[in-house]
Amino acid sequence: MWYQILQYFKFLFKSSNQHGVHSPFVYDVITTCFYDKTTYPDYDSINAYRKALLNNKTKIKVTDLGAGSQVMGQQDRLICSIAKNAGTTKKRARLLFRLTQYFKPSNSLELGTSLGIGTYAMGLGHKKGTVTTIEGCPNTAAFSKKNVEAVNAKNIEFITGDFKNNIENLTTNTYDFIFFDGNHQKEATIHYFETLLKTANNNTVLIFDDIYWSKGMTEAWETIKKHPRVTVSIDTFFWGFIFFRTEQVKEHFIVRV
Repeated sequence: MWYQILQYFKFLFKSSNQHGVHSPFVYDVITTCFYDKTTYPDYDSINAYRKALLNNKTKIKVTDLGAGSQVMGQQDRLICSIAKNAGTTKKRARLLFRLTQYFKPSNSLELGTSLGIGTYAMGLGHKKGTVTTIEGCPNTAAFSKKNVEAVNAKNIEFITGDFKNNIENLTTNTYDFIFFDGNHQKEATIHYFETLLKTANNNTVLIFDDIYWSKGMTEAWETIKKHPRVTVSIDTFFWGFIFFRTEQVKEHFIVRV
């Protein structure tokens, strides 16, 4: 916790808004997508899905395959507690919606379904695209699949199992949008990144959740930024964005969202 607080103050000192950005591509992403204040009708669907989870008193046994929760230590957890403490927030779900609406990815991949809030938002953002989501905990995966299907989200495909084993089977695919929202450990994060590099194209965007979760996650983020294929990175504190656009000069941006 203290590590995150210290890093946040450093972030505030270094960060800027769109006025400190001179890349036309990054400037457009920030102004048109990040800072978009439009109240989209689909926000109501996302809010309703999330609210239902916050009111759900069902208890499930959770198997943490990654770093686990910093708040909840027990295996038996209430859905409402997971939604409150570990689920995608309203602000971030809306940003995920805007991101897939902006980039219009044909194929998206999510590592870490959790309760499916972010998954649902990604699917709504670009209904013509397909979202493949992987969840390691069987009980969480089953619960989320049932709930997402109940709201008639037909463009989402579910995979249950360990990330490492499953992404090896996906390396022949091409993904335009990959959201890393699962195992918050340095070695695992770098391994997932290096494995899924094979699936990335010039316009692919990668998003890493909680890049300041721990010193190890920040080190993973710094390692990924320096990879030769990476041209542009955006640090928003809670998420880190990676781009491979060969037409861009290699540059790192720190932006308040």
